[in-house]
Amino acid sequence: MFGKYAQSAKVGFTTALVISACVVDSVTIAYDGSVMGSVNVMPSYKKYFEISTATKAVNSTATGLGAIMMAPFAGFIVDKFGRRQGLFAGAQNLAMFIAGRMVIGIGMGLAQASAASYVSETTAPRLRALALGLYYTCWAVGGILATGISYACTSLEPSDWAWRVPSLFQGFAPLFIVLLMPFLPESPRWLVAQDRFDEALRVIARVNGSTIDDPIVQVQYREIIDTLNYEKTEGKSIAFAEIVRNAPNRRRVMLALSIAPVTMLTGSNVITYYYGDMLSQAGITSSKTQMVINLILSAWQFVIALTGSFLAERLGRWFLCLSSLGSCTIMFYIVGALTSAYGHTSYMPGVEGTVAAVFLFLGAYSFGLTPLTQMYPPEVLSYNIRATGMAMVTIANKACGIFVTMVFPYLFKSIGWKTYMVNASWNVLFVIWVYFCWVETKGRTLEEIDELFDGEKHSDAPNLSQVAGASEKIVETQVEKI
Repeated sequence: MFGKYAQSAKVGFTTALVISACVVDSVTIAYDGSVMGSVNVMPSYKKYFEISTATKAVNSTATGLGAIMMAPFAGFIVDKFGRRQGLFAGAQNLAMFIAGRMVIGIGMGLAQASAASYVSETTAPRLRALALGLYYTCWAVGGILATGISYACTSLEPSDWAWRVPSLFQGFAPLFIVLLMPFLPESPRWLVAQDRFDEALRVIARVNGSTIDDPIVQVQYREIIDTLNYEKTEGKSIAFAEIVRNAPNRRRVMLALSIAPVTMLTGSNVITYYYGDMLSQAGITSSKTQMVINLILSAWQFVIALTGSFLAERLGRWFLCLSSLGSCTIMFYIVGALTSAYGHTSYMPGVEGTVAAVFLFLGAYSFGLTPLTQMYPPEVLSYNIRATGMAMVTIANKACGIFVTMVFPYLFKSIGWKTYMVNASWNVLFVIWVYFCWVETKGRTLEEIDELFDGEKHSDAPNLSQVAGASEKIVETQVEKI
């Protein structure tokens, strides 16, 4: 009985180690977005750069452009040198903040292609959803850090250091990955693909907190070997060619890419980058008050996203997405209506109601869409197209982000509160898409998910749930005897 607790401790430690490295990627991305939202409302920043609608958009999109430049090459690098090395290389680029925001974006493009693949392939199946959910849930941590540091630095106004200090802090977080690298296991799938079978078996045992003789470990090992052998036999040598080779792969990529508009164009990015404009329209014009609200928003998002991550395996990805997306759509209509009615008045109940609606919108978004951002794509992609597919997802994410940051300033300027109504209306189309097209991946290993697309499992090994169920019955019988 005590052995079971020891096993859980081992699993938890290894999983925490894997997640802690990848979370830096999420925190850094969030810090970038949130710090831009904070410095955009600083008087010294506006004066120094003579900020206009165009320059605000360009400054906000610089890292996205860098990530898009890197993403086409990221899949090849990650497949060639390993998921872990992709994280390391990305961290080195991210730490070079002084070279400019576009270099940060290049590091993000490489890190994002490797991080989700790494986490999905290097965690125990029963913890995969939680691990991937936490990966992007910690986006809120970056937001809290950025807003907290920016708020503290407002006391430096009118000095330029009020916006320079928050910007400089962006280079420190990725150094954490460099320190962790010697202790991180490599993806067992990548090791098998390189014919390093013994190492792969040991890693699988490690992430499950068990020994190589454990039936749970052996089933996962057999599934990985059989599936990768099938992919090597049936697949092409070029990953991009493999993506479009057959209908199942095209469907995999289509579902993976759908996460970009579903999560990036739902309305959250509007608040992330332009919450200052939103709050000003709602009647809250003080930059300090806006930062306090943003700090509270980040903490609120983190708690709700954490809840969604823990419930993802129980509720399922399909339900999690639909409940979150549907609630977001309703709340954005309400934000638009309240902004229309009270955005240019001093009627405090109306202003407070608008802020409350923003809180509820971000809570709904954080519950499902935040965890799913990096959870769903690597699950639906098979191994031979996972790294390249995740690179494509990164491009789609950044492209959607650039669309928001370039287009929405002009929408706010031209049609004001109606922007929320337009955004909420296309969210309805996302709800319809997810309802009819998404597949449910809960309760399956990455190799067992292939059956949902190919119509068959590419391994003779029994499903992990069957073996796990049998093992639990044996343990329960032994405990009853004791």
